[in-house]
Amino acid sequence: MPIPPARLLKYFLASLAVSIAAEPDIAQAQAPDSVISQPGTAPAATFRTDRLGDKDVKPSDGVGVFDRMGAKLPDLPPEKDYKGPIDEAYGAYQRGYYLSAMDKALPRAQLGDPAAQTLIGEILSQGLGVKKDVKNAAFWYGKAAEGGDAAAMFKYALMLMEGEGVPRDKAKADDYMHKAAEAGNSSAEFNWAQILVADNPGEKGLKLALPFYEKSAEQGVADSQYAVAQIYASLKDLPEEKKQLAREWMVRAARAGFDTAQLDLGIWLVNGVGGPKDYVKGFEWLKLAANGGNVVAQNKLAHLYINAIGTPPNPVEAAKWYVLSRRAGLADPSLEDFYLGIEDNQQKAAIDAANKFRRR
Repeated sequence: MPIPPARLLKYFLASLAVSIAAEPDIAQAQAPDSVISQPGTAPAATFRTDRLGDKDVKPSDGVGVFDRMGAKLPDLPPEKDYKGPIDEAYGAYQRGYYLSAMDKALPRAQLGDPAAQTLIGEILSQGLGVKKDVKNAAFWYGKAAEGGDAAAMFKYALMLMEGEGVPRDKAKADDYMHKAAEAGNSSAEFNWAQILVADNPGEKGLKLALPFYEKSAEQGVADSQYAVAQIYASLKDLPEEKKQLAREWMVRAARAGFDTAQLDLGIWLVNGVGGPKDYVKGFEWLKLAANGGNVVAQNKLAHLYINAIGTPPNPVEAAKWYVLSRRAGLADPSLEDFYLGIEDNQQKAAIDAANKFRRR
């Protein structure tokens, strides 16, 4: 049977927790002089199921020297004229002419072209211009996977894992996920790393998974960038130059919009994990995550407003963020005591502000 995402996430977090507890530098987040604590859980993503052509998925550009200096990036060099063969089927697909894409791809697919087979699998799996047909999509993904297409191997592995259109088969799913990862598919690299962590709890799994997380992170997958940051910060026996890059990778994941990375980066900056303390930037990252709806960040932000860390004190704002996090089910006795101790008009103002809150 495939590994349920929740179970896989539990293994991943447990492995990180073991490593973090054994690492003195990271354990400082629990020390008495820490300003705020690390969250009790770090909801890293489990399996990526990106669709080919998903316009909402944008990889991180990372953090370059020009970004850090605040300088304008130089113009890109002119693109060279493309003189290779034109794939008319994919061209039609990209323009939204899905029936034309199907017509052009089908003869090639029947002759064993893996790229055309993958395209048909994608059109059928999403029901683009045709009736959604998961079973036939799995057939064409399977054929393309047999032909060595990395994207098809990734998609087919997910279908085998979930029993979607084909019988569940963990061994076969793992085999294709591994092959897709070795072929350089960034989402497969992340997923294969997750499988390695799940199947090998503790430091062993993290060490086996790290090369795949690193390759995926280099390709801009924010989930992998976050994992690399956490592993660099927690694993023993890593080269010092990698440990020094932990915060850099966390920044990349945060800039890509991964709210858990924004949360952890804010905590790291406030507590001085992986580099010097910076209360103002820590506050800014936590506020960004809180505005995005991250409940733990909302809780931490309340503490910063109360203690004037990185921001002037503001009891109404502190109470607002506490109310929002409490409504989401995150209890905090110390914030409850604070809330009950402020004036009635401040409580009312905080509730009004919480009622008007909209994720940004």
